[in-house]
Amino acid sequence: MAARQGSPGSPGSPGSVGAPGSLDQPGSSGRPGSLAARVTYLLEPKNWLIVTVFGVGAHADGLAGAGWGALAAFFAAVLPTVFIAYGIRRGRWEDRNVGDRRPRLVVLAFIIASVATGLILLAVLGAPAMLTGYLAFMLASVAALAAITLVWKISIHCAVAAGSVTILALVYGPLVLGGYLLVGLLGWSRVTVRDHTVPQVVSGSVLGAAAAVLAYAVIIRLAGAAGRRSAVSGRAGRQGWGGGAGAAGTAWRSAAGRSAAAGRPTGPRRRFSYFGTARTTLLRHGCLAHVVRTA
Repeated sequence: MAARQGSPGSPGSPGSVGAPGSLDQPGSSGRPGSLAARVTYLLEPKNWLIVTVFGVGAHADGLAGAGWGALAAFFAAVLPTVFIAYGIRRGRWEDRNVGDRRPRLVVLAFIIASVATGLILLAVLGAPAMLTGYLAFMLASVAALAAITLVWKISIHCAVAAGSVTILALVYGPLVLGGYLLVGLLGWSRVTVRDHTVPQVVSGSVLGAAAAVLAYAVIIRLAGAAGRRSAVSGRAGRQGWGGGAGAAGTAWRSAAGRSAAAGRPTGPRRRFSYFGTARTTLLRHGCLAHVVRTA
């Protein structure tokens, strides 16, 4: 998904774009070196994915989380880009867009395998739950977009961009919503270079944003379930919820909070979600709600 927006065409036709080392080549989509072509190149899925996994990882666990994000980026963006570049050099496909259906399926299969490998490693090695959940969402999204692309050329560029802005806004807060301006700019560029129609760009953007909201809600619900399980297991070792428990109760609440946040330190410096009311609504039946509200 990272560097592979499917668009039919061959060199010299309106569907192709230059190889990864260049912005555009003569005869590619739009005018060579045009603003629209440059926007398409700079805002391609690979770049959105790298920013997102680093952002989600850093929010989850600071510098250590950014390290987890680097591992996720390697499998979600770097390896697929290297594979596509290798295919171009070997003449297996014409450009990074991989417009023909058969080679596109090969690229999609590699991307799915690469993301799945990264997901397994993150889960086994104990990466933050938010980052692992995001990679799982990415894996499902690649499969869904691939299926749609076989029958209709939905804009994967815009789907990835809108999904990235949405998940980062849910994690960091409303200021990130300004990133939708870049999504709109990207959509304009995809239409201008004649790789997509307006409905394809709009559909990709809406699908990407909706999938990100759904993924975030699922991750929050799973975190709530983990917090409730932690509460049940810790109940035997405490005398009360902050009454007579003393230091033991405080230690239990701290452990429950860390477990509920799935590897992310709790405290005023870093919030699990900026949406306080939505967070409380989702988690109000578990101890995680109390931990997050009092963090």
